[in-house]
Amino acid sequence: MSREKLESEDNVAEKERQETKEPSFYRVMLLNDDYTTMDFVVHVLEAIFHKTPAEATRIMLNVHKQGAGLCGVYTREIAETKVAAVHDLAASHQYPLKCAMEKV
Repeated sequence: MSREKLESEDNVAEKERQETKEPSFYRVMLLNDDYTTMDFVVHVLEAIFHKTPAEATRIMLNVHKQGAGLCGVYTREIAETKVAAVHDLAASHQYPLKCAMEKV
């Protein structure tokens, strides 16, 4: 019996299973500059990245001392959204704060 005939008699349809891939992840980093205040960086970390005051302060000090600080690791879409939110908030407060994402 052919597959076509079997499908029409039993009204059965075959579905192909598609393999799903794990999404790529991206590190979101804040970059140091000479103008953005430490308080504003802490505010950004608390407001956008939902960090506790202690975590936000630790990350802000990494940005200040090492030139960059890791805010979190996210999927591409979420990382892009976080980067855009940081740039929008910084621009609205007239700070040149930069945020970048890099693939893990």
